[in-house]
Amino acid sequence: MALQVLDTTAINTFPGLDPPRSDQGRSIRHLAVILDGNRRWARRLGLPTTEGYRAGGRNVHALLPWCVDAGIPMVTLWPLSLDNLNRDAHELSGLLAVIVDIVDELAASGLWRLHIIGELNKLPRPLAARIRTAEQSTAQVEGIDVNIAIAYSGRHELLQAIRALIEEHVARGSLQELLVNLSPELIARRLYTAGQPDPDLIIRTSGEQRLSNFMLWQTAYSEFYFTPVYWPAFGRGDFESAIAAFQRRHRRYGI
Repeated sequence: MALQVLDTTAINTFPGLDPPRSDQGRSIRHLAVILDGNRRWARRLGLPTTEGYRAGGRNVHALLPWCVDAGIPMVTLWPLSLDNLNRDAHELSGLLAVIVDIVDELAASGLWRLHIIGELNKLPRPLAARIRTAEQSTAQVEGIDVNIAIAYSGRHELLQAIRALIEEHVARGSLQELLVNLSPELIARRLYTAGQPDPDLIIRTSGEQRLSNFMLWQTAYSEFYFTPVYWPAFGRGDFESAIAAFQRRHRRYGI
């Protein structure tokens, strides 16, 4: 896949859209995208499933420059859930190959600082090692931060965070202290996304209107945008529509 060189220092808003303003609650510090509909897109066109995954991968390269143009400093992409590992072995092999290739390409571009979240230990060891190597190679990149959720489960993330808290206090003999001081902040500091802002906007493609176990903790106050467009067909106009819809909303942190 060809990579386009991008000047990530130029952060602009889209023509015709209101510039993000924090006083209006319109600033997007963190965008998350559930990359759904690759298989259905391929079936509709009579293509092999793997071609849907490849087309979805190419669209990731298109999305990130749009985020730079919109002034969004952090993006989370979800291409593979933990549940997806139960798919047919042949199909899963094709999907994993595409994901690893995309991670390699994003790292090689030198434009994005990658953070892999999820249970990589569930993947074949050579693939997991390749993904980690690509991630580590971007540590000094000054581009936007890009989380890639691979073999990710929101419930498992929470379980791991709580387990880590308990293990720390058991080791110190301070379980009673944990019971007294347990707080949302203590849990948040042990999530994959520790230190990151929670997503302001979640985009899910393909028409499904649910989280499907995605970032259950971090999305407590997120805005949601659902579109029937399959991920490989999601274009810049669709992206602009999602951002414009977010900018029109008045965010309320409560009920």
